[in-house]
Amino acid sequence: MIDRMSDALVKAMWDALPIETTVIDANDEVVAWNKHETRIFHRPMSSMGLNFRECHPQESLEKVEQIVHEMRTGKRDKARFWIDLAITPGGAKHMILIEFYALRDEKGGYLGCIECTQDVQDIQGLTGQKRLLD
Repeated sequence: MIDRMSDALVKAMWDALPIETTVIDANDEVVAWNKHETRIFHRPMSSMGLNFRECHPQESLEKVEQIVHEMRTGKRDKARFWIDLAITPGGAKHMILIEFYALRDEKGGYLGCIECTQDVQDIQGLTGQKRLLD
């Protein structure tokens, strides 16, 4: 249970995850994110507390609004998609996996959602197996 974890341990755990996350509460406000300095999709500190609509790219906003609406109404619990994106200026494109997950209370009530983004370029190239400590 997370109840036994200190704030420092929760923060360290969250930052150690191999994904970058953004949390949106039930009021559609950005309330948290991790990996501030190394994000693929950088979030300026001024984004904290804003409605996600104010800090999401226009070209994808309509789809994100649909996903959040469907999560709020219980029609959807997750959404997954991927894009090719150059993560450094002039660099090669990488496969970027983006997933949204509904956050719900014990009774299924909508608390918000979490957006998870990960560069999966290296994962795509895995073959065979590599055993622990090989």
